[in-house]
Order: sequence, then structure tokens, then C-alpha cells
Amino acid sequence: MNLFCSRRPVGDANVGGALAPRFVAAIPTLRIAKRLQKSLAAALILFCAAKSNALTLDEALARTLEKNPTILDAKLALEQAMGRRFVLRSIGLPDARIQILAGDQGGKRAGQSSNQPFGFGRGFFSQALFDAAIPASRRRGDIEVLLAEQRLNVAVVQQLHTARIAFYTALFNDSLRSLGEAQRQRLLQNVTAQTERYQAGQTDRGAMVAAQLLERELDPRIEDVRRIYEGALLTLANCMGENPKPGTNQIRPEGDLIFAATNIDLPADTTAALEDRADLRLARLLVRAAGEDQRIIEAAYYPALDATITGTYIPITVHTANGGSPRSSDNIISSEGTAGVAFTWRVVDNGKVGGQVLRARAIREMNEISLHQLEANVALELKRIHNNFHAIEGRWKSLSAAVTGAEQNVTVVQRTLAEGLSSQLEFRTAEGSFLETKSALLSAAYQQNVARAEWDRATGRYFQFSGDTAGKLH
Repeated sequence: MNLFCSRRPVGDANVGGALAPRFVAAIPTLRIAKRLQKSLAAALILFCAAKSNALTLDEALARTLEKNPTILDAKLALEQAMGRRFVLRSIGLPDARIQILAGDQGGKRAGQSSNQPFGFGRGFFSQALFDAAIPASRRRGDIEVLLAEQRLNVAVVQQLHTARIAFYTALFNDSLRSLGEAQRQRLLQNVTAQTERYQAGQTDRGAMVAAQLLERELDPRIEDVRRIYEGALLTLANCMGENPKPGTNQIRPEGDLIFAATNIDLPADTTAALEDRADLRLARLLVRAAGEDQRIIEAAYYPALDATITGTYIPITVHTANGGSPRSSDNIISSEGTAGVAFTWRVVDNGKVGGQVLRARAIREMNEISLHQLEANVALELKRIHNNFHAIEGRWKSLSAAVTGAEQNVTVVQRTLAEGLSSQLEFRTAEGSFLETKSALLSAAYQQNVARAEWDRATGRYFQFSGDTAGKLH
């Protein structure tokens, strides 16, 4: 079509009326240019901020391990367990006490002053020679420390896994946002093309409005993705022990969600998981701790043998008030010391010890049931994740082939639409198909990374606090 087939004379009186519609139609183009300028400025600001606050996955995990409040609390609990071990071991250590008494004796007697200060000291020493609770208490003290270590392991695994999932979630939604922004740019180009065709009289106003509405349909979707992205950043900041304040530069995860082929040996990893997982080790230690608590209580049924030494030291002479005696030895109380062996045995149980034993046995049996359930769930959980790997890989292969075709289809439809050979419905269908296919491809990469993180958690490959734990378990 010849755009200049109806030329108007320069001096035509209707020139203003002819140009007015064309000027009004040019307003959307100017508006689009301003929006593009604002978008470019915002992108430049975000790019500069991202460079200064870029965060890799390794840095996020390192900060989580260093500053996470839950991990710090678990470390403090480990120090408390050290003190608890000293308390449990004290039953087999000697006990020594010193008692000092002092006073003043008053009154009037012939040949004596009215006030006579006095004092003496007493000492007590005991050492258990035989007590059935001593071996169990020493083992229980060691288990207490191991329990605190494994609780720290569990806290580390949970917090690192949460930070890793939040990092992947932020990357995924940021990729979706970038995809939406790229599609928006293509739709803006479509709006520009339809506006120019409308200005040239090649199409009606409805096509231009339809193009603008199609471009604006992306806004809610991009905002939803942005909201989820902000939530993932907040979760990541909480895991790292940071308190993001308004007005400060926000952290920005750096990296790409890469799909990588997985090669998993399910039987070997299942065996390793049963051995290495921190929660299983913690469950086994809880069973052992309950058993030692039961033995400590049952020790009250057995006799106890203690060596005892007592002594009294009197530095001054204390006179007796017996009214006088011909023997001077009656007026002197000498220092003394005794030593012996104390034997005790509870021969009648009034139910107190028996009830405590029953309660401890029930706790041990409940811990054993929980341990068996955890061990049974390990194989099922790993099998489920293994199946997810296969399903995600198959979906990835099919989507990889489909996304290329969808992108080519969008390019063809966009070019034919600019030439007036395609409709807005065809363009909308092509754009929607490409967006869904590309989003599904990103979702497959995200799901595989999440499955890989779940596999590391389920197999106990995140972190091990105590290197000598395995040696202390036997």
C-alpha cells in the first residue's frame, strides 16, 4: 500500500483537522518510549546494586553456618552438655567437706575470765568403693555430649538445607522475572508495531488496544514472581542471621539454575544414609541414653559400699562444767579421727524406684519405635527422590525440544503480525505457549536442584560436626 497516495496541498484549510488524529495516535508511542527509558534506568540501578551485593551459594551457606541463631543456640547447648557430663561423673569421684565451728563461752567462774572464745573443725571424706550407678553414669555423661553434638548436626543440616532451598527459590523466581521482562520487551515491540500500523491506516484501533492489553497482562504475573522472590530473600536473610533494614542494599543471589544429569547408586546411598544421617545417629543416642537412665535408676536395688573418714580438731582446751574433778583429763576434750566403711542396701522397695524404672523403660521403648520408623522411612524417601530425578529428567528433555520450536514460532508470528498477516489471537497464543514452555523448563531445572538438595539432606551429606562420634558409639 502506498502511504502517500493521497497527498494534501500545503495550503489546504483542513490540514489541522487531518493532522490531529495522527498526533493523538502518536501519543502511545511516546508513552512507550518513556516506559522503556524508565525500565532501562531501573535495570541499570539494579545491576549496580547487584554487583555490590551479589551472593553465591557457598557464601550463603558459610554465613548460615557462622551466624544462624538456631546453630548458635545448639553450640551453647553443647557447652551445657559438657557441664552436665561433669555432674554425671561426680558420683564416682571422692567427696570431701570441712566444717568449722567457732563461738564464745561466757559466764563467771573462780579463776577464769568471763569470756572464753573457742573453736574446732571437722572433716568428712567419702569415696565410693562399689556403686552400680557409677559405670552407667559415666557412660550417660559421654552420651550427653554426643547428644548435644548430634543436635548441633541436625540444626546445621536443617538450617543449611533451608538456606539452600531459599537460594534456589530466589534464583528460580528471579529467572522467571527476567523471562517475563524479556517477553514484555517483545510485547512492547508489538505495541510499537501495531501503533505504527494504526498511524499508517493499515489497521484499526482495536488491534493497537489489544496489543497494549496483551502487554499489560504480564504485570500481575511479574508482580507475583517478584513477591515470591522477596519472600525467598527474607527466608535466606533469616537463615544467615541478618536483619535486612529498609533503605539498605538488598542481597542478590548470584548464579544459574543448571540442569545436570544425575548418576545415583540407590542401594549404596541408602546404606550410607543409614550410617551417616545426623537425625538417625541422634535417635540411636536417645535410645542409648534412655537405657543408661534406666540402669542408673535400677542401681538403687544393689548394695553400695563407701569408704569414709571423719575427723575433729580442737585447737584449745575446753573445760567441762561438771562441778570439778580430781582428774585433769576430765576437763580436756581431745582431737580425734575415725575411718571406716559404710555399707547400705535397700531391702524393701516402697514403689518409688520401681515406678521410675517402669517410666524409664517406657521412654526407651518409645525411642526404639521412633528409631525403627526413621530407619524404615529412609529407604522410602530415597526411592521417592530417585523417582523424581527420573521424572524431572524426562520432562526436561521434552521441554528442551519444545522450547526451541515455541521460540521460533513466536518469532515467525511476530514478524507476520507486523506485516498484517497474523492476528492478535495467534500472537497471543504463540506468546503464551512460549512463556509456559520456557517457565516449565526453568521449573524443571529448579525442581532438579531442589531434588539434589533433598538427596544431600536425605543421605546425610551436608555437614558432620564431630569426627570421632562414630568411635564413641560403640
